[in-house]
Amino acid sequence: MQGINGIILIIIIACLLPYVFTLIAKSTGGFQAKDNQNPREFLAKTTGLSARANAVQQNSFESLPLFIAAILMAEYMVIPERFILALGWAYIVFRVIYGICYLANWATLRSIIWLFSILCPILLFVITIKIT
Repeated sequence: MQGINGIILIIIIACLLPYVFTLIAKSTGGFQAKDNQNPREFLAKTTGLSARANAVQQNSFESLPLFIAAILMAEYMVIPERFILALGWAYIVFRVIYGICYLANWATLRSIIWLFSILCPILLFVITIKIT
């Protein structure tokens, strides 16, 4: 997908990705309907894979504002869409790999992938500053 539709799709995927890890955290932690009274307390008490999935979910939400701001600012400043799309899809791919590394408990690789993922919106800001 190209153009504004591609950018909208990237933003939607980035916004939904944390919920994938929320579902993993709940399903692997034994979440039941009765736990829905206080799901944050339930997730805070999880361990192992469930706790790591919850951490991915939290980190995904934390990085989302920077990513969305970078995408929207680049689009607003009329940065060539090939740059926006390339860095947007790279961010999505790195965030998925980051989640997999977190779930697999590969701490060093996870940190490296996290750095690559956070560089995507930072590079969008740099490109926006340089071109404008």
